[in-house]
Formats: sequence, C-alpha cells, structure tokens
Amino acid sequence: MNTVQEPRPPVPPFILSTAVQKVRMAEDGWNNRDPESVSLVYTPESQWRNRTEFPQGRAQIVEFLRRKWAREMDYRLIKELWAFAGSRIAVRFAYEWHDESGQWYRSYGNENWEFAENGLMQFRHASINDLPITEAERKFHWPPGRRPDDHPGLSELGL
Repeated sequence: MNTVQEPRPPVPPFILSTAVQKVRMAEDGWNNRDPESVSLVYTPESQWRNRTEFPQGRAQIVEFLRRKWAREMDYRLIKELWAFAGSRIAVRFAYEWHDESGQWYRSYGNENWEFAENGLMQFRHASINDLPITEAERKFHWPPGRRPDDHPGLSELGL
C-alpha cells in the first residue's frame, strides 16, 4: 500500500503570502462544513486538541466535525493569520452559530498548526471561548459557504 500523500500546496516553509493563503483555505474548508472534505487536509494520523476532545486520525476528525456542525447551527467562521515560522502557523479566529434553542454565540479562539513537508496539517491545537450574543449582535452575515472576499475580516470588524 502506498502511504505517500500528494502534496497539498502551499507547503512549508511558509512565507507571508503562503501562510495567508493556507489560513484562507482552512477558513473556506470549514465554512463549507463538509467533514470528509475537511479531513483530507490533515495527515492520516493527525493529532488535535480541541476544547476537551483529542481526535486522532481522519476518522475521528470526521466524527468530531459531524457532531460539531450538528450542534453549532448556521456556523460562519473567520480566521486571521497571527504568526508563522517554518512549518508552523498560528491563527486567531471567531465564529458565530446558534444552538437548537436559537441562542446565538460568538466563539473566539486561537489555533496552533504544524504541517508535514507535503502541506498536510499534522498537529492542530485549539483554545476556544464562547460568548452568548443576541441575533442583533451578529456580525457574520453571508450565505452558507465561503466568506465573500469583500466581507470584513476580524481586524476590520474590531474582533
């Protein structure tokens, strides 16, 4: 069995433009909310830390994302590059969602990513806090899927 994975550009070492590109690609993937597709940007043995869960490998990542997006309805995410060096990227993010009762939240967090030579993410460490908000306080208003290029980012929104 061939375990060599096709490269997933951009690949490390990152420069500013490729780090920004990698962050936007991640944001776009998560906003599409397709767990199987999202899992393919991670190494088969990828290790995560996300709140109280520690998924390992693509199958666990898919199951984690299915549960997440079933619970976090009308999910909209914005990621922003914070720092990068070599094969590592740090991002800050915010996303808005509501639960089944209709309560809206804005979740804020930071992620630390480490990539394999082929550009697949092998480690993802996330720290996240949830803030209950009213529907009127929402700032992320675009149709499901990719954030439009003209929609403000986190810094422009003052987040």
